[in-house]
Amino acid sequence: MGSDYGHQLIKVRTYGTVGRTVVVLHGGPGAPGYMAPVARQLAGSFRVLEPLQRGSGKKPLTVAKHVDDLHEVLTTQCAAERPALVGHSWGAMLALAYAAEHPGQVESIVLIGCGTFDTAARERLQEIRDERMDENLRQRLKHLETEISDPDERLAAMGEIMGSLDSYDAIPSGEEPVSFDLRAHEESWHDMIRLQKEEIYPRAFGDISVPVIMLHGAYDPHPGSMIRDGLKPFLPQLEYREWERCGHYPWLEREVRDEFLDVLKEWLSPH
Repeated sequence: MGSDYGHQLIKVRTYGTVGRTVVVLHGGPGAPGYMAPVARQLAGSFRVLEPLQRGSGKKPLTVAKHVDDLHEVLTTQCAAERPALVGHSWGAMLALAYAAEHPGQVESIVLIGCGTFDTAARERLQEIRDERMDENLRQRLKHLETEISDPDERLAAMGEIMGSLDSYDAIPSGEEPVSFDLRAHEESWHDMIRLQKEEIYPRAFGDISVPVIMLHGAYDPHPGSMIRDGLKPFLPQLEYREWERCGHYPWLEREVRDEFLDVLKEWLSPH
């Protein structure tokens, strides 16, 4: 780990004691904790690690730093085993970044509600959200900065608004509160965009040879087919599964959550 960041290890929550190791990666970035429901659902069949990604500090966060942190988790807690990575949104992007940097360290990769890797997909994402947003939500977003002075609380409020736009018929998670870190979000995302502009991603994913699957909701404003088609030239082995009446958080969607979890567990088992 780089000395500019210090030597503090990131926190890792563990679930289950039997079966192969699965590592779940939260999104945001800067929103650790919300993947706990997925980790608990998998814990009956797998040993699950839930790393809580590094927050903001003295030095701006980068994708490389998140990859280094994840590598330390895997090398210290997975011994000689190659785990599966299950990433959601930004976490799916981080899973691909990690596997490209350390292609021999993982067994398989699951991308849930994967984030965007090109300008066209991001523009389509914003278009869909704009189409769904009523005037009340527009005004709430417009006044967030003046009404909420704390930046992390403001990110939480923004996440709540986006969650309402991104979900089809989601049930409350019922889990412990998620922590938010606006600086971590902005720094990490800014670096991801830089890497895309420099054409490092998604080109680097061509080094990934393990099985990869996208699990996506048709109602998710992140345009699944566009993201898939952008990744396919570099990940020809990429599989794709999509559910109707399902948004960005499939494990919370009332109509598909059980089937989603069954598919996830089944896909992880043979790989």
